[in-house]
Amino acid sequence: MAGNIRPLAIVPARGNSKTVRQKNIRLLGGRPLIAWTIETARKCRSIDRLIVSTDDPQIAEIARECGAEVPFLRPAELAADDTPDFAVCEHALKWLADNGQLEFDIVVWLRPTCPLRRPEDIDAVVAKMAESGADCVRSVTRVDHHPYWMKRLVGDRLEPFLEGKDEVSYYQRQLLPDLYRINGAVDAVTVRNVMANNRFLAGDMRAHVMPTRLSVDIDSVEDFEIAEILMGRNKVD
Repeated sequence: MAGNIRPLAIVPARGNSKTVRQKNIRLLGGRPLIAWTIETARKCRSIDRLIVSTDDPQIAEIARECGAEVPFLRPAELAADDTPDFAVCEHALKWLADNGQLEFDIVVWLRPTCPLRRPEDIDAVVAKMAESGADCVRSVTRVDHHPYWMKRLVGDRLEPFLEGKDEVSYYQRQLLPDLYRINGAVDAVTVRNVMANNRFLAGDMRAHVMPTRLSVDIDSVEDFEIAEILMGRNKVD
């Protein structure tokens, strides 16, 4: 428990994946991908309960072996390519409420495709939720490719992506303003936001900054290879 708030961690892990077959249980570093997220969450001081939301019995079995709860199987209609996170989160909370188990103030959303986050990242997000009173906190990292230096194509002609913002005015990297992207590693939202306000990651939003080397989000076979390399480097660092 962190302060006076009770955090519930949910790992959303559907069975189908268009880019990589059974991505969430594909081996990374000799272990199923989802195992890294479960292990990290179990090391956190702040998490009161950890559950996995999946439609896939094989994922459910592996998740339980790794130490997570799988109290239900998600309906197939909530495991499509275009199913929004909100619907998955809402389903989990309603199931807990219907079974007299909704005793939490915030949901910590831990995507299994971000295996390099640390326990301290999760604990820091929960702490910021408690301290700030925000509707949600999201992990971010500095952008690798700044939009001020990006172009769009008009025919074959290059034009600035942002009018008046290009390398002519911002000719050195040091001149570029700091900019951050959502990295998907740790999101937290109040249960009230989901259940009463019918919204997910919205409202008063705060940030937890993570280094780029911990911010890989796996969506392809190449991402698995990158994650393996970064895992080796992070052990050395």
